[in-house]
Amino acid sequence: MSLGLGIFLFAVGAILTFALDVSLSWINLDIVGYILMLAGAVVIVLGIVLIARRRSAMSTSQTTVDPATGSRVTRNESTTSGDDVV
Repeated sequence: MSLGLGIFLFAVGAILTFALDVSLSWINLDIVGYILMLAGAVVIVLGIVLIARRRSAMSTSQTTVDPATGSRVTRNESTTSGDDVV
């Protein structure tokens, strides 16, 4: 969702800056376009950082001794947070 919003903001800002040739006395559309492109770039970078953090993996290993038999029991757990992408 954040990547889509960032791309949308960047595209609208580029259209306002480079494609429109409209002069308004009360607002400078070039500046608004540059601000939207900057905001879109920031949202894209934050979205990529959040996606990278979401795909972290955690592994836990625990070894205990069974008191009844005296044998070692090893239990391994692995969890992955986030969506698994193929």
